[in-house]
Parts: sequence; C-alpha cells; structure tokens
Amino acid sequence: MAKKKSENYLDFIPIINSKNDWSEGEDGIVTIHMVHRGFYATIAQKVFHTPRVSHIKLDEYGSFLWKRINGERTVGQLAQQLKEQFGDQAEPLYDRLVKYMQILHNNEFILFRGKDKVKE
Repeated sequence: MAKKKSENYLDFIPIINSKNDWSEGEDGIVTIHMVHRGFYATIAQKVFHTPRVSHIKLDEYGSFLWKRINGERTVGQLAQQLKEQFGDQAEPLYDRLVKYMQILHNNEFILFRGKDKVKE
C-alpha cells in the first residue's frame, strides 16, 4: 500500500475565486457577493423567492486576510501577517486560520494553487 504524502496546510497558496465579486466598505470590512447559480438555485429563486445573490460580511480578521490573498502568499505567510497585526488577539492562530481557510475553500470563495483548477 502506498504511503500518503503528508501536506502542510501552511504551504498552500490561496487565490480568490473569480466567480464571486467582493467589495470593501468604508470601515474596511469585506463583503463577498455570492451569486447562486445552477438548476436548483433557479428553482428556489422562482418558487421560494430566495435571493439570487447572498452578501457575506467578513469580520475584522477575515477582512484583513482577504485583502492580503494575492495568489503568491502562502497560508503560513498570511498567518505571520495576522500575528503581526493582531498579536495575542489572533491566538490560537494556526488552528483558527486553517479552519477559516477550509471554510473559505469549501464554500468556493478561495481556491488553492496546485490543488484546484485555477485560471492563471
């Protein structure tokens, strides 16, 4: 049986998924505008009058990270910047950051270079 290569999440390079728009408010808080696409979303919009676009507001930490995701920085580098900006308030830094990145990735707000199909 082949041994599975262990991957270090801190080496992943996040990229903002271009299928969603986002904006920054005057307060520096980022809002992601997620368009609901697909057959079932269309049915739900017509039958249940669900919105076509959801607006997801990030918190202060999430907005700080979002604005620094540039397709070149690793999760580890982003963690260091978060630590420099927020100090002990960001603790437990790595556990929280990895979970946050997993949530963004699972909702397709970000992709990972080398892991997902990314348009260069």
